[in-house]
Amino acid sequence: MAAYDKADLERRMAGAVEALKGDLAGLRTGRASTALLDPVTVEVYGSHMPLNQVATVSVPEPRMISVQVWDKSNVGPVEKAIRSAGLGLNPINDGQTLRLPIPDLTEERRKELAKLAGSYSEKAKVAVRNVRRDGMDSLKLDEKKGVFGEDDRKRLETEVQKLTDATIAEIDVAASAKEKEILGK
Repeated sequence: MAAYDKADLERRMAGAVEALKGDLAGLRTGRASTALLDPVTVEVYGSHMPLNQVATVSVPEPRMISVQVWDKSNVGPVEKAIRSAGLGLNPINDGQTLRLPIPDLTEERRKELAKLAGSYSEKAKVAVRNVRRDGMDSLKLDEKKGVFGEDDRKRLETEVQKLTDATIAEIDVAASAKEKEILGK
């Protein structure tokens, strides 16, 4: 195990928060967002490409996503990819542009999504705690190797714990904001 590296712990904890934010952005909240279509890949020119490499995705209205397909011959494959992505969106074909009205969420679906947001945040917290454990282990190892004494180890452990607490608080803020958005409160 490597020596204690605070920057590495910070980077890994920040990575867990970024992954959570990415997961949360993909949850449909009844408001249009270009992030909703990030997971969509389109089969064009004999290969699978991300939607944003064959079209411009924009949000002209709060409840509408517009997909401007660059090559007219790709409109069909793009429409098919969006329909089969399991997002519950039905594209309206306007020639080279697809309009995607965002339907209202049912109360039941809102609760499911809020629960999903909660499970995403729990997954991020577990990742952060794993990073914390790695940090604490490397501190104990460094103390054994004589890199520093017990006082320094305790001081650094407090630092790691503060970093962990701050990161978990950040996760809670992000998750509760998303749950409020989903539940429309």
